Order: sequence, then C-alpha cells, then structure tokens
Amino acid sequence: MTKRFSALAVSAAIVGGLFITSVPAQAAPSAVSAKAAVTCHPNQMRQQIADLKTKAAKLKQLGETAAAKRTLNEAAAIQKKLNACVKGDEEASKPFPG
Repeated sequence: MTKRFSALAVSAAIVGGLFITSVPAQAAPSAVSAKAAVTCHPNQMRQQIADLKTKAAKLKQLGETAAAKRTLNEAAAIQKKLNACVKGDEEASKPFPG
C-alpha cells in the first residue's frame, strides 16, 4: 500500500511539474504577438524630433542648459526608436533577409 501511495505521489509531482513548466511556454506566443502589433509613424516621430530640437534651442537661448540637454536627450531617444523602426520595416519587406 505504501509503495502504491509513494508511486502515486511521485507521478503526481511529475505531472504537476510538467504543467507548471508548460504554462509559460503557452503564454509566450500571445506576448510575442502583442509586441508584433506595434506600429511606428515615421512622419510623426520626425515632427516630434524637430519640435524637441526647436524647444531645446529656445531653452539654451534662455540659459536653461540643463533643460535643453534633457530635451535633446529625449529627441535622441525618439531618433533611436525611429531608426530601429525604419530598419525593421526595411528588413521585413525583404522576402529573404540577409
């Protein structure tokens, strides 16, 4: 009786471990598909960059160098996202990248 109980307990633990480890693998495709739905608007991003650079120039002219630097850093971050977006669009349009 004890052998049956211990064998049953071991098999239940194995099945439980199998279910626990398989749940993240099933949840991953939904997270990937949500990321794939991200769109970029290059014209809008370019306009934001131009606006931020203009704002930074005005701040620098007013003597607010720290605020101007933060604004330029924000513009640089948007530029980095824009470059990644454009690169991704170019690579996605090729049937066989490489």
